[in-house]
Amino acid sequence: MKFMLALALLSLPAALAAQAPVPSDTPGKTASGISYTQPRDWTMTVKGSATIFAAPEANLNIAVVDAGEAESAQAAAAKAWAAYRPDAARTVRLVSPAARGDGWDERVGIAYETSPNERATVSALALRKDKGWTVVITDGAESTANKRSAATSVIQGSLRPAGYAPETFAGKAAHRLTPDRIQAIRDFVAESAKQLEVPGVGIALIDQGKVVWEGGVGVREIGGNEPVTAHTKFMVASNTKGMATLLLSVLADEGKLRWDQKVTDLYPAFRLGSDAVTQSTLVRHLVCACTGLPRKDYAFILADAGAPASDTFRQLAETQPTSKFGELFQYNNLMASAAGYLGGSLAYPKMELGAAFDKAMQTRIFGPLGMRDTGFDNAAAEKGDWARPHGLDVDGRMVEIPNTFNHLIVPHRPAGGAWSSAADMARYAQLELSKGLTPEGKRLVSEANLLERRKHGVPIGENGWYGMGLMERVVSGVTVVTHGGTLQGYHSSFFVLPDAGIGAVILTNADPGASMIAPYLRRLLEVVYDGKPEAAQDVAAVAARIKAQAQARRAKLTVPGDPAVLAGLATTYRSQIDGKISFSDRGGAKWMKAGFIEGPVATRKNADGTVSIVSAGGGAIGVEAVVGSKDGARTLTVRDSQHDYVYTEVR
Repeated sequence: MKFMLALALLSLPAALAAQAPVPSDTPGKTASGISYTQPRDWTMTVKGSATIFAAPEANLNIAVVDAGEAESAQAAAAKAWAAYRPDAARTVRLVSPAARGDGWDERVGIAYETSPNERATVSALALRKDKGWTVVITDGAESTANKRSAATSVIQGSLRPAGYAPETFAGKAAHRLTPDRIQAIRDFVAESAKQLEVPGVGIALIDQGKVVWEGGVGVREIGGNEPVTAHTKFMVASNTKGMATLLLSVLADEGKLRWDQKVTDLYPAFRLGSDAVTQSTLVRHLVCACTGLPRKDYAFILADAGAPASDTFRQLAETQPTSKFGELFQYNNLMASAAGYLGGSLAYPKMELGAAFDKAMQTRIFGPLGMRDTGFDNAAAEKGDWARPHGLDVDGRMVEIPNTFNHLIVPHRPAGGAWSSAADMARYAQLELSKGLTPEGKRLVSEANLLERRKHGVPIGENGWYGMGLMERVVSGVTVVTHGGTLQGYHSSFFVLPDAGIGAVILTNADPGASMIAPYLRRLLEVVYDGKPEAAQDVAAVAARIKAQAQARRAKLTVPGDPAVLAGLATTYRSQIDGKISFSDRGGAKWMKAGFIEGPVATRKNADGTVSIVSAGGGAIGVEAVVGSKDGARTLTVRDSQHDYVYTEVR
C-alpha cells in the first residue's frame, strides 16, 4: 500500500458524526460475538463488519473489524482496512508479535508509516481465535490519542472472543510465599532479564507484613562483575510521586493542609492558566492526573541546565488545561512537582523550595521509615553501590549510557527524582500494606490520609483508576495498588495486594526493563493463585518485538547523517522559551546538543518528503526535529503529541 499524505486524518468516515455518545462506559458485542466496552462520551457506528468508535473530538477512530479467515495477520489487516476505510492507503512499517492472552490464540501488532507533520497515530492489532481474525485499527490525531489514552485502553483491553470467560482469582485463598514460590519468582526475573538483555534487577518480596526476600539479579553495569544487591541504588523516577503525596498525607495529619483546600490559600503565588482555573485548583488536583493538563516533558528535556525549583511554577502559569477537571486521565509531571514543593514550603516556609522539599522528605518520610538508601542527591547516589543506566544504541545493541540526561529532573524532582533500593522500596510497600505503620509498628501516617491517596479518581483503562500518586487496578479479580517510574535507562514499580497481604518491588537498569514490569506482576499472581503460566510467553513476545522495532528504526535512518542535510544546518538554533539546539563536529561526525540530549546525529527521510534530524545516542529518549524554514530563516521543529517546539537559527 503506497502512502498518500493527501488522505487527511480529519476526513474520517462522516457517518460517525450522526451518532449519539453514551453517558457511561457501555458493554456490547460485535456481530460475531466479540465483546467490547464503548467508552463514555464516545460514539459508535456499525459499518458492515466494522464497529467504529469515535472520540468526542471527531478526529480519532478505533475500528474493531471482524475480518474472518485470512492467511496472515497482514492479510487480515488489509481486509479490515477495506471494510473500515477503503480509500485509505498506508505503508506497513513494522509487523511484530504480541503476547497471547484474554482468549486470543495469536496477537500481532502492525505499525504504519506516518510523517511528523501529520501528528498522526495509525496502527492495527490483529487478534486470532481459531481461524478467525479480529482487527483493531487506531486511526487519527496523535494529540487526541494521547488525551484519550484511558478510553482507548478501555476499548482495547475489553476485547475478548465469543464465549471466552476471563480467568479470575476472586475469592481464592492466596498461597504464602514459601521458599519454593520465592525461587519461582526469582528464576522468572533472571530468565526475563536474560531475554531482554537487562544487566541488573533489584527485587523484593513481602508476605504478611514481612520481607521474605530482597536482593538482586545480574550486575550493576554491563561488562562488570559487581552484583546488584538489596541496597543497590536505582533512580525510581515517577515512584517519587507517591512518596511526595505521602508527605502531603503526613502534613494533613499535622493540620498544615486539607485535601480540598485551594492551593492559593497555601501558596499564593501558584497560577495555572487562567484566573478561573487557578482558583479552582485544590490540593488534591495537583496529584490526581485529572486536571486536563497534557504532558509537557520536552519543556524540561530541551531546557538548559540549572533551572531552580521555582521553574515548576513558572511553567504551570504558562499552561492551560485541554480538558475539564475530573473529565480525563492526563499525566502531568509539573503538577506533581508542584505538589511536592507545596509540601516542602509548608514544612519549612523559610527555606528555598527545593531545599525545603528535600528536608521535608528526609525528616517526615525517609528518616522515620528507615529508607537509608533513598534521597535526591545525584552526586551522593552515583557513588558506591549504584546501578548504571543502559539502553539500546542505534544498531539495537545494549550499551551503558551517561546518567547526565536524568539530571534534567532536578528542578522538578518531586515528580521523579528519587534514588532508592529494593530494600528501601520494600519498606515503602510495607507501609502501604500496614496502612500507615512502619515495619517496626510505629504509626507514620494516619490510615485515613494514607488511604486518601488510593481513592478512585479518573479511570486509566479497564478496571483501573488513578488516585493521588498511586494507581489501583483490579487484575483477574485481585485488587492491586501500584505505580511505576521511567527515566532514561531506569524502570521501577511496586505492587501491593492488600487482600492477600503480599507486596513486590522491581527496579531495573535498562530501557527494555520496562517490558518486565507487567509480566512480573503476572508471574506473582500465577505463583500466589495458581494462575495459568502466561508471564514467560509475554516476555518472549516483547523481546522479539523490541528487536523488530530496533531493526525497523535503524532501517529508516542514515547513520552518519546525510552529508547534504547536515551541511545545510545552522550551528545554533534557539527557541524563545525552550533553550537552544546546537551542532558541532566531533571526530569527523556531526553532534547535536538539545537541552539534556547530546549525541551523534542521524537523518531520516519522511513519507511526506520532509527530512528529520534524529539523535542517535543510546537510550530510549531522544529528539527528532523536522528541518524547515520560516521567513527566510532555517528552523527545526520538535513535536510531542500536543505541543510544537520551534527553533530558529541564530545569525
